[in-house]
Amino acid sequence: MTPPDNLDSLSSGQLRELVARLLAKLTELERTVAAQREEIARLKGLKGRPDIKPSGMDRATAPGKPGLPEKRPGRGKIIPRVSVEDRVLKTAAPAGSRFKGYESYLVQELVLSVHAIRYRRERWVTPEGQTIVAPLPEGIEGHFGPDLRRFVLMQYHQGQTTLPRLTALLQSVGLSISKREVERLLTEKHDDFLAEARDVLRAGLQTSPWISVDDTGARHKSANGFCTQIGNDRFTWFGTRPSKSRLNFLNLLRAGHTDFVLNNAAFDYMRARALSAALIIRLAEQPQTAFADQVAWQAHLDRLGFTDLTIVPNPVQIATEGAIWSSIHAHDFLRNAVVLSDDAGQFAVGRHALCWVHAERLVH
Repeated sequence: MTPPDNLDSLSSGQLRELVARLLAKLTELERTVAAQREEIARLKGLKGRPDIKPSGMDRATAPGKPGLPEKRPGRGKIIPRVSVEDRVLKTAAPAGSRFKGYESYLVQELVLSVHAIRYRRERWVTPEGQTIVAPLPEGIEGHFGPDLRRFVLMQYHQGQTTLPRLTALLQSVGLSISKREVERLLTEKHDDFLAEARDVLRAGLQTSPWISVDDTGARHKSANGFCTQIGNDRFTWFGTRPSKSRLNFLNLLRAGHTDFVLNNAAFDYMRARALSAALIIRLAEQPQTAFADQVAWQAHLDRLGFTDLTIVPNPVQIATEGAIWSSIHAHDFLRNAVVLSDDAGQFAVGRHALCWVHAERLVH
C-alpha cells in the first residue's frame, strides 16, 4: 500500500477509508504472524496452542439453525410416585345411549393438614405399688410426630426456609406450635435420624459394587470444614468433618464403627504405603488383633513404641489407616467394590478408579 503524499489534503471520508484499509491489513498480518509462529513451533517439536473446546453450556445461547422448527421442552408423561385413588364421575346421557367404559384423567394434588393423635396409655399398679404405663409407639419423642420432624428438617436445611417463615407455614395449616418449639425440633433429639443416615451408609457400603466420592468446603458451627459425599445410583450420604485427609475418609467409610482391626488386609495396606517391614512384624507378633476404640488403639501403639518414632512415612498414621481399612473389611464394607473419584489423593484406597479430573489442575 502506497502512502498518500499529503495526509492533510485528505478529507474526513478519505481518512476513514484509509484507516479501515490499514486495520484490515493489520488483522491479516496478525493472522500470518500467528500461523508462522505455530509452524515454527511445530518444526522445532514444541507444543502448539491448546485446542480448548467450547463449553456445552454455550449451546443453549447459540442461535438455532435457520429453517428448522424450534423444539420446546414438553412436560412429559406424568408418572405419580404415590398411590392413585380412583373416583368415578357420572354424567347424564340421553335414552338409548350405550356405555363405553371410562376415560382416565390423572390429577396430582398436595394436601397439607394437621392430624393429632391422643394416646390413651393404660396405667396399672402392681400389688407391690409400682405404676406401669403403656409405652409410646416407636419413633414418638415429645409431642410432635416423626413425620412433622422430618418435614421441619427438610424445609429448613434443604428448602432453605428461615425459622420465622417455617413457623408461620406450620401455624397456617393449623398446627399449634411456637417458634421456640420449631427451634427445638431443629436442634434436639436427632439420634433417630442420625442412626437412620448411618444405616443407609452401612447398607450402601455392604451391597454396592461401586461408590463415587467427592468433597467440598463447608461451614459448620462457625468453622471451616469439608463435606464429603459418598453414594451411587442407589444411595447418597453426606458427612461434614474438620479434615479432608485420607484418615478422615477411612473413618467415614467405617460408617459409625469405632474399632481397629489387625489382619491381612491391614498389613497389605501398610506394605503398600511403604511402612517398615520390621514395624509390620512387630504389630503382627502381638496376640491382640482387635481394639474397641481410639484410646485402646493409641495405648497399643504406645506400648510398641510407634509414637516415639520420627521416621518417614509416619508409622502411627500408616498403622492407624491400615487398622481402619481392616475394620472396614471386617464389617463387610466395600468388598470388591470400586471407589470412583477425582485425582484427590485422600480417595486413593482399595480398588480405586479415576472418574474425572479437574481441568484447572491440568492448566496449573
